Amino acid sequence: MSSTVDIVTIGNYKEKLPRWDPNSKNHRYALVDMGSNGIRFSVSDLCPPRARLLKCLYRERAAISLFDALNRPSTSAHGDHPLVFPDETIKQVSQTLARFRSIAVDSYDVPPSQLIVFATEAMRRAENAASMLEAIRAEAPDLSVHILSPQVETLFGAVGARSSFVDVKGLILDLGGGSVQMTWMDTSGTSGHQEDQGQPLPEVEAAVAGQSLPFGAARLIKILDTAHVDVQTSEKAKLQDGMAKAFQTLCAKFPTLAQLAAEARGKEAGIDIFLCGGGFRGYGSMIMHNNPIQPYPIPSIGSYTASGQLFNKTKEMLKVNKSFEGKIFGMSKRRRAQFPAIVTVVEALIAAVPPIRSATFCSGGNREGALLMMLPREIRNSNPLSLPDDFESSIPSGPAQGGTTLQALLSTLHSAFPPGFDLTSVASIFSLQLGPLYASHIWCRMGESDAANASSALHDAINHPDSPGLTHLARAVLAVTLCARWGANLGPIDQQLQRNLRELVDAADPNAGFWADYTGAVTAALATVIPAWPKSNEAIRDKISFRSSAEQGKRYKLHLEITISKEASRGLDLDDLRELFKKVGKHGDEKKKFIVTVNVLA
Repeated sequence: MSSTVDIVTIGNYKEKLPRWDPNSKNHRYALVDMGSNGIRFSVSDLCPPRARLLKCLYRERAAISLFDALNRPSTSAHGDHPLVFPDETIKQVSQTLARFRSIAVDSYDVPPSQLIVFATEAMRRAENAASMLEAIRAEAPDLSVHILSPQVETLFGAVGARSSFVDVKGLILDLGGGSVQMTWMDTSGTSGHQEDQGQPLPEVEAAVAGQSLPFGAARLIKILDTAHVDVQTSEKAKLQDGMAKAFQTLCAKFPTLAQLAAEARGKEAGIDIFLCGGGFRGYGSMIMHNNPIQPYPIPSIGSYTASGQLFNKTKEMLKVNKSFEGKIFGMSKRRRAQFPAIVTVVEALIAAVPPIRSATFCSGGNREGALLMMLPREIRNSNPLSLPDDFESSIPSGPAQGGTTLQALLSTLHSAFPPGFDLTSVASIFSLQLGPLYASHIWCRMGESDAANASSALHDAINHPDSPGLTHLARAVLAVTLCARWGANLGPIDQQLQRNLRELVDAADPNAGFWADYTGAVTAALATVIPAWPKSNEAIRDKISFRSSAEQGKRYKLHLEITISKEASRGLDLDDLRELFKKVGKHGDEKKKFIVTVNVLA
């Protein structure tokens, strides 16, 4: 590779990335990821205070396989050829990047200094990478292309995977077209903390320790499709050995991982893994296609979690890929053609790692990782679920937004739970840190019918963009709870969607459905007495309060007492208030007895 090629390393990546300034007048950034299987482009808004959300304004993918271009069939009598990009590929890539540059700068007002292009395995291997870069400069003179070193690719990939979550503790793997990376990351306990002086960043530690193997899906399928059986066997053995050595290297580097591995063998516990890259997302789409809940209610592969038991069913997934003639959602023809190679990587991973407890598929990748690493550590480690989003919200602008009124509202909802009840013991809007997001939707669409709002609650939650922190379980709990807030009066097609979302919730926690219904009904009662976002803490405290008690016998008994002020009760039918709770306790095999009484202060 020419010495003029710009290489991004662990030592210089901070200088190579655009600078993020909270006081800047323009917080739009554009990134292009020249991967082996395709070229991805996005424009994102990092405007404070929502910078942590990495809000994507525009995205596009060009189906240009740099790997295929480098590894086109040889005309040599010996079957080998130099690793060079053909002229037509160079022209296609340079014109595509010039188009992306125009979209970013001319259509989305991204400053040229805040547009970055980076390339990975294919550009690292190409003997004429410099020719590609010269062609790009000719089409777009102010466009700089950075070649990521394997460590920086691991850094951006791992942080991109982490970007979708509040915290991550597990193995992170990225399967591209030319290579697969493995590393370990543990960010638990760092949320909201600033960088410790003298302590290395956990993200950088993970990148330095990360292991890269030259067994991407595009490279491996070529071997499986064309190589002699002896070569196939040899390459599979190299992959399995490399995966096992990569895991052992990480165990030697990270004592926490080594301890988890030791404890996991022969027990129900195990290692949690987080998977990103197109190859692994394709495997996740196949698992989702075979999920016991059908049709699976949430379309996005981002933050989809499968049990280790389901993840390990590689033979079943291969069989479905071969026999199923219809379209499998989330999988292109190219991905299905590469599926045997993807499964080969997955099987090597399963053999290398002690029992896998869960596999979570991540929507974030190199671009999200690069964006997140541009932000200060205190923002990177902040809880994205505490930030306001761009969607319709009942929270007014001004001091009430996210302030003491929000806390008073959530505290009032908390007070409806029995004394001593551990809110973290059940999957709910509280334990999943969804309180602010849930509260922002309580008084939305007050001009629409309850039935329309119940339906909207289901669809809005499952179609909400891949915002950081919103796992599939969180989406399902949010959907079911908000639906209950509006009475859950649904048409037949939405009833099926609600049932499948409930199955997802109940699979994680058998008691979660009941408490979602209960929280929704309590919220409906509060919103009936207080018909708009409360203007002060007193507006809540002086109008309504909740008190409950519970008995745990053969049948769980819950008694809720609602007290409202005399002024708030004027013109209010108390029977209608009680009617809001008619569906609570009616869900599930073990019905719960529920009693509600309403008192009016004299």
